[in-house]
Amino acid sequence: MSFIEISDLKRVYKMSKEVSVEALRGVSFEVQKGEFISVVGSSGSGKSTLLNILGGLDFEYTGEISIDGKNIKEYNPNFYRRNIVGTIFQQFYLIPSLSVEENILLPLKFVKNRNIDVNERLESLLEMVDLKNRRKHFPKELSGGQAQRVAIARALIDNPKVVLADEPTGNLDSKTGESIIRLLKELNKTESVIVILVTHDKNISAKTDRVITLVDGKNV
Repeated sequence: MSFIEISDLKRVYKMSKEVSVEALRGVSFEVQKGEFISVVGSSGSGKSTLLNILGGLDFEYTGEISIDGKNIKEYNPNFYRRNIVGTIFQQFYLIPSLSVEENILLPLKFVKNRNIDVNERLESLLEMVDLKNRRKHFPKELSGGQAQRVAIARALIDNPKVVLADEPTGNLDSKTGESIIRLLKELNKTESVIVILVTHDKNISAKTDRVITLVDGKNV
């Protein structure tokens, strides 16, 4: 059985009584454990809608999505967003008043029962993203690439099963962007985490295991 199974996924936005927009029109695909896939498509093809649904931010859809054998609507939403998926955005969304390590640890402030050794996990992630010497720095003291690496470590702090990356290189120059993709590929292997990457860059999608192409809300 595939780790992620998406079947006939549809999402319609009701703009008014007379106007509706079909963002997704029957998307179906599966993802195996350990895969690194990219989702590509032109603006308006449904990429962001798909990622919002997979991220547990939008449940107003029809069709079925199961992750690890369980329908995502059956998960507690907070548990799902903390323990099943981690999300990396194009905008880094770091808290300016918090240091690198404080930003990374931020998701754990909302978790009562932790099943990880926090200090060990933090040290491991700082090592992975090469930020040990920046742990006490603040976001304004970081380059764009460093800030995105902080965001990646933050998304991984809870040991999620799936990492969703929404145009993670969109605000970076090509060289820095390539380093971020290399890091995600390395984490995909070492952490055995599924990575689903949304991108418009064909050079980036070519470096993933598989490409899902959306056209007008359907995968082709």
